[in-house]
Amino acid sequence: MRVTVVGFWGGYPAPNSATSAYLVEKDNFTLLVDAGSGALSKVQKYTDVMGINAVVLSHYHQDHVADIGVLQYAWLVNSYIRKRNEILPIYGHAQDKNGFENLTHQSTKGIAYDPNGTLEIGPFSITFLQTNHPVPCFGMRITDGESVIVYTADTSYKDEWIDFAKGADLLITDCNFYADQDGSKAGHMTSVEGAAIANEAGVGELILSHLPQYRENIDLVSEAKSNYKGSIRLAHEGLVWQA
Repeated sequence: MRVTVVGFWGGYPAPNSATSAYLVEKDNFTLLVDAGSGALSKVQKYTDVMGINAVVLSHYHQDHVADIGVLQYAWLVNSYIRKRNEILPIYGHAQDKNGFENLTHQSTKGIAYDPNGTLEIGPFSITFLQTNHPVPCFGMRITDGESVIVYTADTSYKDEWIDFAKGADLLITDCNFYADQDGSKAGHMTSVEGAAIANEAGVGELILSHLPQYRENIDLVSEAKSNYKGSIRLAHEGLVWQA
């Protein structure tokens, strides 16, 4: 299993960057997890637009779904040019009626996942955990049967993350705030909170993502090291993790 960070900023993209978007690949199957602002431009550096086999979304805030619309146009245009009558499945929760309905277009189809069940997409099995966020949002535990990655999406700290992430090979955590801040009201975590989950869950590696656009992001890593002694990396475009 291979994970490539495409977008990693929280809220809005910094210049020449993108907000939340990740490619998860296995056996020539490519899953796009979230599709934030700027994601489509960036994702084409790593795969053809129609090389994406499926999309799964954590929630419908624009920094996670802003490029769904242009992805739909891209599939529509390329289907016509290449004479390929294909439909891209986009999986999302149905707790936001408008957000979910927008997933269906001429060349895409919205499919509701059950947050309490297991979603099978290609070689991947995905289970969900509802996050602490102002709108319904679901983190994901993705496995190919051999390796496990956990993506918190947007959330403030809660103890349930420890069991959900237990033994994962990789944890990608919301890190929108520094250690001296409180992100709970905004529904986001600090560097030390994400690291505490990584430590208690015994994960193999931690990637800090959904980053703030102010101060020195590298400080998030040094702060996280106070709670987790394993490998910590700061998300950046093109960062690759491979099992």
